[in-house]
Amino acid sequence: MRDIDYSNYFWQDDAIRLRATKPEDWEGHYINRFDTPARRLVDCLVELPPTVAEAQAFSESHAGFGSNRLMFTMETLGGVPVGGLNLNSIDERNGTFSIGIQVDRDHRGQGYGTRAIHILLKYAFFERRLNKFNDAVLEGNEASAAMMRKVGCVQEGVRRQIVYMNGRYMDMILFGLTKEEYVEVLKKRESASS
Repeated sequence: MRDIDYSNYFWQDDAIRLRATKPEDWEGHYINRFDTPARRLVDCLVELPPTVAEAQAFSESHAGFGSNRLMFTMETLGGVPVGGLNLNSIDERNGTFSIGIQVDRDHRGQGYGTRAIHILLKYAFFERRLNKFNDAVLEGNEASAAMMRKVGCVQEGVRRQIVYMNGRYMDMILFGLTKEEYVEVLKKRESASS
């Protein structure tokens, strides 16, 4: 295959690139399933032991944007996979959506998740004409709550004792961001970088 010129590519910034999930990405999904604390924060439950067959089926079913959940693999500009994210719960009529994300353990704390969410927010707001990003973060998931705030989300409320996990009921912290608010976030980022 010829070399690809990524210099004008929408799906990247100066550190991270998003690409379609491929069937061969199953191994990353499989390995991430062994990170129980992180998976609890993502799915709000303890998953059954992972299987290679499940991981392969997951990657196969989400490859090439073949489902209603738009699955992406995050990778460095050098092609190293660092996690996955998806655009989901898309409601075209009301203009709402959500984003799911998991950064691989070895790549957390480097800003990849925040960068990837910015790319998806630009796509959702400026290409899909969606108007409102809604998300919920499990109580105690400080890293995700901080990431929501970094991209401009506002805490909109708390759904009290909505998740039962690890022997107790836990709250979900609700976050939201409108397109208009995000435009202001981008203006502030531009003026800070100039």
